[in-house]
Amino acid sequence: METTRRSRISQKLVNRFVPLNVKRPKNIKNDILSGLTVSLALVPEAIAFAFVAGVDPKVGLYAAFMMGLITAVLGGRPGMISGATGAVAVIFAPLVAKVIQSGQSVEDAIGYLFAAVILMGLIQVVCGLLRLGKFIRLVPHPVMLGFVNGLAIIIFKAQFSQFTVGGELLAMTPLLVMGGLIALTMAISILLPKLTKSVPATLVGIIVVSILGIVINQSNPGMVRTVLDFVQDGNAEITTIAAGLPMFQFPAVPFSLAAFKLILPYAVLAAAVGLIESLMTLTLIDELTETRGRGNKECIGQGVANIVNGFFGGMGGCAMIGQSMINIRGGGRGRLSGITAALCLLGFVLFGATYIEVIPLAALVGVMFMVVIGTFEWSSLRLANKIPLSDVLVIVIVSAVTVIADLAIAVLVGIIVSALVFAWEHGKTMHAKKTEVEGRTHYAMEGPLFFGSVTSFKNLFDFKNDCEHVVIDFDNSRVWDHSGLEALQNITERYSQNGKSLHLLNLSKECQQLLGKAGNIVELSVIEDFEWHIADDQLD
Repeated sequence: METTRRSRISQKLVNRFVPLNVKRPKNIKNDILSGLTVSLALVPEAIAFAFVAGVDPKVGLYAAFMMGLITAVLGGRPGMISGATGAVAVIFAPLVAKVIQSGQSVEDAIGYLFAAVILMGLIQVVCGLLRLGKFIRLVPHPVMLGFVNGLAIIIFKAQFSQFTVGGELLAMTPLLVMGGLIALTMAISILLPKLTKSVPATLVGIIVVSILGIVINQSNPGMVRTVLDFVQDGNAEITTIAAGLPMFQFPAVPFSLAAFKLILPYAVLAAAVGLIESLMTLTLIDELTETRGRGNKECIGQGVANIVNGFFGGMGGCAMIGQSMINIRGGGRGRLSGITAALCLLGFVLFGATYIEVIPLAALVGVMFMVVIGTFEWSSLRLANKIPLSDVLVIVIVSAVTVIADLAIAVLVGIIVSALVFAWEHGKTMHAKKTEVEGRTHYAMEGPLFFGSVTSFKNLFDFKNDCEHVVIDFDNSRVWDHSGLEALQNITERYSQNGKSLHLLNLSKECQQLLGKAGNIVELSVIEDFEWHIADDQLD
């Protein structure tokens, strides 16, 4: 309770200097303006992730449009933005490279990519129908903090590529100009909300810096790097980001078991990473907006979006925490914000490419730096001496693994470490109240019996000095795993060796069935209709 209070105070101190969570009412104007801002930030990232996957930039742009539109309509979290993401691109890049290395053409490799995206979507839909999204609630809060902090660091590191050309740092003058434009964008984002909140500050920052960048480039061509410059760094043959509407087509891939075996591992991994990143982003937005998203519905929305991607030439994707934070900070709360972002992006590709191509990278980098500031949980830095050391360790581990390895791996590592810490701590709490009544020794157990508490459980009993009849009452305890059952069998044998009888009371029906072969147990008291629930499906 005290930790929560301090965390809120710390967050208020940060918000005092940087408006991380802009409180805006849900309305059409905010959704449209915020969606427009998001669409501008989607362009370079979609192109960059397409290059990561080894495909044409329009494949990334199509993915951003389709993911954004479909998840905005069908997903379970209004205000969350989805699109082509680096997490998914990194997974599919080896698939594309492997097909090309086998001697097949780039077109064949893209066919395998689209087929894998379709299979990824089907897996995600099945996860939603099986209502697996609810298990995101089992992610401990320290894991969430570590995930958010690690993701903020990743977003920050991703901006470094904008300062280079051909892998080399910009010349001093262009670098200084870019730094000044980034600072101007951030200043507008911080200061404008203090004057007015009628328009998103990030959108104003992009417009102002774009105008300034055009003026500078007119007098000093090439001084300010633009979106088109970034595209041509990846492929000098590309002269524009303009493209037509995505067209329906079946992936050009052999309908064979060999092809299925090739794409299956990539599809499964991409589906898992996509859902974990999407559901973690959903949870974060829930906390920022103090609302509740629907995890299972989001799984289905993500899956349908990826299936459509595969049939319409997109590289697939998932939720984007950076763009989602831009949207939330800009006042986007409803589905209209995501729909607007997707449609504006399509409009840029079809009709407004010439305008988007001249936007300075500095403006978009400045916006993403603000996202980093808003994403990082600064309050976690102040909790080192206020929360258990194990929680601090989990936050650090998850943050580090997120940066070094992968988002999904980081979450899984965090959950495993948290579970081990939980098991260790609860293993030390196993104890019993011992009494002797009418020639019987009665042990009233308290605490769970599982692998972590087996040792302390066995040490509770005095096999030589207890009465002839020993009763272990599990009214305030429960046997959780096979290690607990083995411990019961062990003490049963030890009491038998000392010529004594053991009675187990208030044991669950499941444990009774598993211990049915223990002939030395003379009495079992079973709780009928004993059910345990992890989460209520009705909440999702």
